[in-house]
Amino acid sequence: MRKPAAKKATTAKKAAAAKRSPAAKAAVVPAKARKAESRLGMVRRARRINRELAEVYPYAHPELDFRNPFELLVATVLSAQTTDLRVNQTTPALFARYPTPEDLAAAVPEEVEELIRPTGFFRAKTKSIMGLAAALRDDFGGEVPGRLEDLVKLPGVGRKTAFVVLGNAYGVPGITVDTHFMRLSRRFGWTGSDDPVKIEAEVAEIFPKSDWTMLSHRVIFHGRRICHARKPACGACPITHLCPAYGEGETDPEKARKLLKYEKGGYPGQRLNPPADYPGRPAPPAPGVAPGAVQRPSGDQ
Repeated sequence: MRKPAAKKATTAKKAAAAKRSPAAKAAVVPAKARKAESRLGMVRRARRINRELAEVYPYAHPELDFRNPFELLVATVLSAQTTDLRVNQTTPALFARYPTPEDLAAAVPEEVEELIRPTGFFRAKTKSIMGLAAALRDDFGGEVPGRLEDLVKLPGVGRKTAFVVLGNAYGVPGITVDTHFMRLSRRFGWTGSDDPVKIEAEVAEIFPKSDWTMLSHRVIFHGRRICHARKPACGACPITHLCPAYGEGETDPEKARKLLKYEKGGYPGQRLNPPADYPGRPAPPAPGVAPGAVQRPSGDQ
């Protein structure tokens, strides 16, 4: 009589496991892998992942169009809960009208809201970017500060945004823990945490400081192109031999190749003005906007 009960319990466990979200599964797999792996082994594997991702994405870069630190700061704030492509299609008109912190700080809020509406949460974002513009004007002489402790005091600017600006506008190393970096760092077994600050601290102990900015770009690139949240393209991934989470996604090579995004899948990227060494196609401007009205020279790479 006990066997059917045991069988029923096993079936219930399988059903519960099947209901787990991809994020929950991603957190479980690396935890299991770490039990059989020493700290030294994990660090060596992590650094090898970074080296191999550098070969896969030698052109990894920020995927927001910008020409100076102010534009990068504003674009990064606008990128919350939307795509970099949507931001890149929106900022040309914004920066054409308000090219400096002084200009943006003195703007009419309703006019800014209308310009950034496509990025979503436009009222809250308008309050943030106008607030940070005013702070730059009043407290920093109209210049974006190059220190973490100053940047995080600006409205709408957290550690993630600050490190994007520091790493890509000022060359100050930093780890950008966005949703992709969080997901992959767990899948790779670098951390078991869901807290961005803890993840940043744990990953910082694994890699030399000089690697932090480019490591962030490479991991985020990989997360956007291959190691997706819901269905990773495991069968098309070049670092499966180093990944404890291999098999979480599609392992059939042909099916996996169909899941690839951006240049890896033969599609345009997110930047309207990508760096010269980007192997993919530039993204299109916003619908109904002539390409000549939005194309700008790239800068501050």
